This record gives sequence, C-alpha cells and structure tokens, in this order.
Amino acid sequence: MKTIINPSINAWKDLLQRPQLPKNELDQTVKDILTNVKQRGDQALRDYAQQFDNANISSIQVSENEMEKACNLIDNKLKEAIRLAANNIEKFHESQRINEPYIETTPGVTCWRKSLPIEKVGLYIPGGTAPLFSTVLMLGIPAKVAKCKEIILCSPPNEDGQIHPAVLFAANLIGIKKIFKVGGAQAIGAMAFGTESVTAVYKIFGPGNQYVTRAKELVQQYGTAIDMPAGPSELLVVADDTAIPEFVAADLLSQAEHGVDSQVMLITPSQELSQEVMKSLASQLDELPRKQIAQEALENSTAIVLNNLESCIDFSNQYAPEHLIICTEKDDMLIQKITAAGSVFIGPYSCESAGDYASGTNHSLPTNGFTRQYSGVSLDSFLNKVTFQKLSKQGLKNIGPAIETMAEAEQLQAHKNAVTIRLNTLK
Repeated sequence: MKTIINPSINAWKDLLQRPQLPKNELDQTVKDILTNVKQRGDQALRDYAQQFDNANISSIQVSENEMEKACNLIDNKLKEAIRLAANNIEKFHESQRINEPYIETTPGVTCWRKSLPIEKVGLYIPGGTAPLFSTVLMLGIPAKVAKCKEIILCSPPNEDGQIHPAVLFAANLIGIKKIFKVGGAQAIGAMAFGTESVTAVYKIFGPGNQYVTRAKELVQQYGTAIDMPAGPSELLVVADDTAIPEFVAADLLSQAEHGVDSQVMLITPSQELSQEVMKSLASQLDELPRKQIAQEALENSTAIVLNNLESCIDFSNQYAPEHLIICTEKDDMLIQKITAAGSVFIGPYSCESAGDYASGTNHSLPTNGFTRQYSGVSLDSFLNKVTFQKLSKQGLKNIGPAIETMAEAEQLQAHKNAVTIRLNTLK
C-alpha cells in the first residue's frame, strides 16, 4: 500500500480511480455469455459451471434433500449468529415502512401514494472466493418484508456441484426455496432471460465482481431492472492522530481480503498515523489466511496525507466510497459534510464488519463512485411506488380550467377535450 504526501488537487483525479479490467475485453466476454445463456438456456449454465467452477451440474436447482443436508452441517454457534444478524436486519428494514397520507391538494382533489411489492426478484449471492451467506440475509430479508411474490436465488457451486451450506441455511431460515447453482455473468443472464429451470425476474439484486456488475448493467437493455452497480468492494477511512492504528489497519484489511480487485484508502492529516497504520498492516497481514488476496488488493490501494480534516472529507466526497469510516475527534462535525457515501461508520468501535454482518444496516451498496447517485439496498428497493388520484365533480371544476389552459398552450387539444367534455356535463 503506497503512501502519498500532500498531493496537489490536480493529482486527485488519478488517485480517485479504481482498478479495472480493460473495458473492451470485459464487455465482449460478458456479451458472449449473455447471448449464450439466452439462446441455450440450461445447457449453457451447465457448460459454464464446468468451465468456471469445475463443477458437473446435473440438476441446476437445489433440492429439498440438499437443503436439509446443508442445514445439518452448520454448527449451532454459527446458526445462532446468523439468527441474531437476521433479527437485527429485519428490525431495521421493518422500520422503513411508511404509511403515506392522503393529501387533498385542492378541495375535491385527493392524491396519495402506495407501495406495492415487485412481484419477481432475483438475488445473486457471490461465492467465488468466499461464501457470502450474509448477503442472503441482506437481500432476502427486505424482499420478504416487502412481500415480493416470487424470490429466486443464484449462487456459484463448488467443485462438488454444491452451494455452500451456510448460504443454504440462511436462505432456508428466511424462507427462500428456489435456489439455483449458477454463478457469474451467466447467473445474471439466467435471471434476466429465464431458462428451462431458472425463472425470469423483473429486478436483479446483489454484488459481484466486474463480470457480474457489467452483466447487470447490460441486461437493463432487455428490460430487467437492477438494484445498482455494485462491483468489487471498497473502503475509505478518514482518521486523525486520535485514531488507534491497529483498528484502522484491521478495517483496511477487512475489505482488502474480499478480492484482488478490492480497494482501500486511508486519508489522514497525520503522517505519523499513516506510518503506524502501515506497520500494523504488515504485522496483521501475515496472520491472515487470505493473505495473498489482501496483499494484491493493497497494491491497488493508497494512504494519502492531506493538510487537514476538511481536505480529507473533500477527497472522500469526490471518491464517493462504498464504505466510509470516520475516526477522528471531530466526528460530529465531519459527518455533516458528507455528500456521497454508501454506508458510514462513526467512531473507533464502529468497525465496517458490523455493517457487513449484524448491526442491521444493509451491506449491499453501490461502488465505483456510484454512491453519488444510487442508494444502498433498502426496503424501498423491493417496492414500486404507485400514485393515485381521485377527483370529485367539484374537484374537476376547481382545477379543470387550469388544465384546459395549460393543455391548449402545449397544443395538446385532446388533453383539453378530456376535461372540457366533463365540465360541459356539470354546467
């Protein structure tokens, strides 16, 4: 992890860049996969399972017997941890229900809005280098709270053709029954187009690598909605000399171990803190089972020393991180200046891992700077907001002349006539 001292504003643009595969190569690979899945269905999924996962898949859907066996493989300590996390996540997302009032905008004109569940949703659960069963909770629970009619789940199989038992336990816990052994861009294609086994859905959720993210972006052209662009994980820490270096280093490594294309950033006004964090990174890295992955991610990562905390938060806002940790003596002041971040963690004990697992907030968040215009997954992500209006006779009399005038000014005579024909019956 390199350190840069007081870079000029002109140098910030390059420092804000994320690691990426060559775009042309990425696009062509993903387009080929999507076309193959659309044309060949289940057979394409089996071929890709063999090619990418080294797995021979006979049945693409997980059977009830496989679910039962998987649940029996999970020890009670992990089961209780998953149940605790699920309870907190459900509480937080249940709190997001809003009963919107009926508003009389003019006497006789009543407007209101109602939230309706998206009927068919697909959840993508990564599993390439780590079984992210926590993502099952983060996506499945709000989908259940929203009362989506059909929920399907796709996750890559291991070499034995099985999905990790913790993923299946989490799915079973919250009542998801349609689970398919499909990973990568091909899973996104299956959920977008449908195959003999996999149901086509209206909206796809879930994080993934650059192939998965690009596939999600491309299937929008075919009418399938997505939650957000959510690619390789990233974390930015703003810390001053009151921060504990060991804590900061641990947080940086917690995201670096996600994948070789992850990126972590330390932004600080303290060169001394930066040096201490580097020392702690080196010692903690040696103890990690996923040391090689974290090491490669750190090669894409940077510690930047700026003149003051205000500049640090300015840099953060331009980077627009997926995860942002604020660990300074001026936490309250700095959080008021945040304009772009997926999820924010405040103070020395608010480790990013809390949000990843069990605090209750959702860890499915936009990456690559998209926190400027996208929100993380919430209950609203699984709902359509439908507006209603009802006009009485008096209501139409009250606003009808204004509608006629505006329609005529826009040269839309039929719009005007729809009002005029009614008003004429009320004279």
